[in-house]
Amino acid sequence: MSALAWWRSGLLALLLFASPALAHEAGSEDRPPGFEVDPHWPKPLPNNWIFGQVAGVAVDKRDHIWIVHRPSSLQERQVLAGRVPQPAICCIAAPPVLVFDMSGNLIRAWGGPGQGYEWPQSEHGIYVDAEDNVWLAGNGPRDHQLLKFSLDGQFRLQIGRAGASTGSNDTANLNRPADLEVDVATREVFVADGYGNRRIVVYNADTGAYIRHWGAYGERPHDNPLPAYDPAQPLSRSFGSPVHCVRLAREGLVYVCDRANDRVQVFRRDGTFVQEFQVARETRLNGSVADLVLSRDEGQRFIFTVDNTNSVARIVRRRDGEVLASFGRMGRYAGQFMVPHNVAQDSQGNLYISEVDTGQRVQRFRRMDQNR
Repeated sequence: MSALAWWRSGLLALLLFASPALAHEAGSEDRPPGFEVDPHWPKPLPNNWIFGQVAGVAVDKRDHIWIVHRPSSLQERQVLAGRVPQPAICCIAAPPVLVFDMSGNLIRAWGGPGQGYEWPQSEHGIYVDAEDNVWLAGNGPRDHQLLKFSLDGQFRLQIGRAGASTGSNDTANLNRPADLEVDVATREVFVADGYGNRRIVVYNADTGAYIRHWGAYGERPHDNPLPAYDPAQPLSRSFGSPVHCVRLAREGLVYVCDRANDRVQVFRRDGTFVQEFQVARETRLNGSVADLVLSRDEGQRFIFTVDNTNSVARIVRRRDGEVLASFGRMGRYAGQFMVPHNVAQDSQGNLYISEVDTGQRVQRFRRMDQNR
């Protein structure tokens, strides 16, 4: 087979695989949506800027798409334009936080160390709440804090102090938090905490005061050594490392990505355990559930997940955790992934998936059906 014929057959397979026409046939209520990559999103960056590892993505109430990337992850040869004398025409590291509209135009950029707060060593999750607060986490060795800013980067609050954590039951500090979500109705911020700790912790979103925390199965977390995940063994009673995401469902449930254990655990807001399910349970290494977001239909029937070990995105039926469809594979072409890390969703149901390691990008996947 010629290279051109191989490329055409692969493209056809990718389109069919993502097509809603070939989705699960158990009934319309279980038929997952299809997604098609938008290869032109976002538009090229200005100012000779370039992304490093894109470690977080979020969508605000205006359908603006926010990303946080890691400028320090760029290799020297990628940022030669910033040297004096300048040995090459490209490039310069973009500011850590960038904001795009749905057309892919850059509308805002800011971030980095400043007065009155401790910027993370390694940028990680980003979340924009319904009151236009921008929250940032970090997973560097001393990133034991959570930061809150305005839309234009004005500092508002820091929870925890860099390098101060005493472990998974420390109520004042975090330990390499991965991501978060805010419930503005209850004034609570839920944190997936994280790469150092093994818990979900909840703080007051206005004052930063500690409220509660819990580990796997709603139990008190611990920091004892854990064996590597083995799919042949019973599931651990402890979250692994990292506790990588936390998402809030409309009816009050809390969804947690226990990445290393290939599972999602579900809780009530008070930490009461409800259920768990595994995804691609044979996966080792970094695990299979890096991030998830719930669909926007009335019953939030689907969960969209990304897997940074297998470099694939999946559509999961929320009620029982069954995988209904998937899209993507490891690679660098549009629609493929090199270590997908986070996923966000706009009001139209389109997905935005960021990539770390050498992926260093964010891709948009247009939702192809009208039942959103």
